[in-house]
Amino acid sequence: MSKRTDYISWDEYFMGVALLSGKRSKDPSTQVGACIVNEQNKIVGVGYNGLPIGISDDAFPWQNEGAFLETKYPYVCHAELNAILNNIGINLGGCKIYTALFPCNECSKAIIQSGIKEVIYLSDKYATRESFIAAKKMLETAGVALRQMKPGITDVVLSFDAHAV
Repeated sequence: MSKRTDYISWDEYFMGVALLSGKRSKDPSTQVGACIVNEQNKIVGVGYNGLPIGISDDAFPWQNEGAFLETKYPYVCHAELNAILNNIGINLGGCKIYTALFPCNECSKAIIQSGIKEVIYLSDKYATRESFIAAKKMLETAGVALRQMKPGITDVVLSFDAHAV
């Protein structure tokens, strides 16, 4: 018997972890996850967009329109920042971060400051917004490699059926 040939690539695996992490988000409109990987292809941090630790998900708004203080925007931590803050306590210099959406300017600052050297993302749907133009400019100026992932597969099906293993 020979080995399987339909296994997922490292990029698909780590982006899958990022997407699965996003399923933890309580945000009704946008669920984003991020996964940080070191140079040995070991996961060293994961995160998703949500409120800071100790703040009830029911105590703050989840709207994405209206007066600023009545929306989610001043309160939610993005997936990339959470992955950096939730790392296993190591220096992130030289690591890669996988994220479903291209990072905003605030997360890009944290990515640069933490020493992450590559951003792999699926979607760049906000590319024309000024905050994302600024993010790209900062990341490129800091020498952070940017790569939009083109997966070779469209989905991965997970099952919690113990008999399927």
